[in-house]
Amino acid sequence: MGILAIDHVQLAIPHGGEPMARAFFVDALGMEEVAKPAHLAVSGGCWFTSGAAEVHCGVERDFTPAQRAHPALLVDDLPSLVTRLEENGVPFAPGKPLDGYRRGDIMDPFGNRIELMQKVESVAEAES
Repeated sequence: MGILAIDHVQLAIPHGGEPMARAFFVDALGMEEVAKPAHLAVSGGCWFTSGAAEVHCGVERDFTPAQRAHPALLVDDLPSLVTRLEENGVPFAPGKPLDGYRRGDIMDPFGNRIELMQKVESVAEAES
């Protein structure tokens, strides 16, 4: 018996935030929206997927953004994604060095922190 993987990460969004979440996760990050099951859709929110990553945005009554707690999404080409994010008005803040990764942070439209990470082979590659 053991944990196999994380199935999804849920981020809180304010009531009525679904259109902004869709623009961010689909247009800026390039994820695909997946339909919530009907019995769950009645509570609002929206779900997104890309590769093995799944993000659920759930409506929270007294919404407060998560600024320290965060999901870290593994990406295949961080520089290209940063360009796409900037074209969509999403600022990127490079992260502190971490062996084996090129990384940094973005904020969703609601102020939730999201870390983006790309695996790299060398320190020189991480710094480029």
